[in-house]
Amino acid sequence: MSGKEFLKSVDQVFDNAAKVLNLSVSLANQIKAPNATYKVNFGVRIKNKISTFTGFRCVHSDHLEPVKGGIRFSLHADQAEVEALAALMTYKCALVDIPFGGSKGALIINPNAYNKYDLERITRRFSQELIKRDLINPSQNVPAPDMGTGEREMAWIADEYRRLNPVDINAFACVTGKPINKHGIRGRAEATGRGVQYAIKEFFRHKKDMKIAKIEGSLEGKTVIVQGLGNVGYHAAKFLSEEDGVKVIGVSERDGAIYDKKGINIQKLKNHILNTGSVKKYKGYINTDLLTNQCDILIPAALEGVINKSNAKKIKAKLIVEAANGPITYEADQILAKEKLIIPDLYANAGGVTVSYFEWVKNLSHIRFGRLHKRGEENKILNLISSVEEITGRKLNLSNKENIIKGSDEIDLVRSGLDDTMRSAYIAMSYRMHSKNKIKDLRTSAMSIALEKIALSYQTLGL
Repeated sequence: MSGKEFLKSVDQVFDNAAKVLNLSVSLANQIKAPNATYKVNFGVRIKNKISTFTGFRCVHSDHLEPVKGGIRFSLHADQAEVEALAALMTYKCALVDIPFGGSKGALIINPNAYNKYDLERITRRFSQELIKRDLINPSQNVPAPDMGTGEREMAWIADEYRRLNPVDINAFACVTGKPINKHGIRGRAEATGRGVQYAIKEFFRHKKDMKIAKIEGSLEGKTVIVQGLGNVGYHAAKFLSEEDGVKVIGVSERDGAIYDKKGINIQKLKNHILNTGSVKKYKGYINTDLLTNQCDILIPAALEGVINKSNAKKIKAKLIVEAANGPITYEADQILAKEKLIIPDLYANAGGVTVSYFEWVKNLSHIRFGRLHKRGEENKILNLISSVEEITGRKLNLSNKENIIKGSDEIDLVRSGLDDTMRSAYIAMSYRMHSKNKIKDLRTSAMSIALEKIALSYQTLGL
């Protein structure tokens, strides 16, 4: 799917929700249109030759600041795609009550075509172009990892900002998704995949939604196919299979797929991909796509538009969870929504920005979560156990005593906050879908909730 088609799909979902809310045309146009899109061209000398690179940073809405959104490195990036992703960030943050506006960035580059040294120089030069325009700034615009970027690139960007702003005490809050040893937060790398897991677990607490999807029973034992085993797909599949008893029967990648009715060991498959660069030669390899295979839950976790009008009617999964941004085109969504339940990207992959928010707060407060109260919690529980033993005159035989008395550290608090965020947002979406006659699906419900909050924010500002 091209960037223009992706943007059109996002806008069509927006228009549907705006009609449901009866938003005025003028206010709807203000919310929908990106505030500004910056295109930068810059040169970097590589091997005695100047190479010119093109990058983008779109600020979709600054009704709340800072604005938030990842930076991707991709040869296929373009302005329309960046604007579509920035718009999704605006709506996503509003839906899950994260106090950010929406933004997104991209550099047109294949990161695998450069060695680490050259990629660092390119990243730092791109960062300089954005920093001097305040498009990277702790209080105005805070990027994060996206496709083709990760902790390493975020560390380079943070260091470049700190170098150019040496007296800014909050310099490391200029970007999230950093390594732990560079002021990152525990649980950020897994956050989007963990959020997908929490979204699916919450779905199974809503019997009306399960009835729409024609799914019965509990999550345990359900069959799952994952399309894309990158950061998001890998963590979602790993957590669901290892912690919730789900059977991941299929994994699709760009060079083929792995299929096993008995279930795939996700960690072993990931290790194979890391060691060989491919899914080939792994047990169960087939040279085909698994999107249309039979399963309970389908998790598209790779690119935009993989499910479109050409294959929508062939999808057999009962529940589709959009771990990627825009994996289902608008036309395909109209086909699928008639008989299947779709958990939309607007909500399903909000785990990343949620934990990014936690990291940003941590950087501004300059203290690790849990540091002040972990031992206090443990002492309270120990005192409670001692009191019970004194009253009963018996020593409690607690086989898991260490787990019982353990206070919350950073990873526990991050996961707790993420779980609460995903639960609350799903409850709101589901309730609205079942209580409003004009809303027939979770996507429209999610977008209408987001737009309602953004519209109120603009009205409060006097627009």
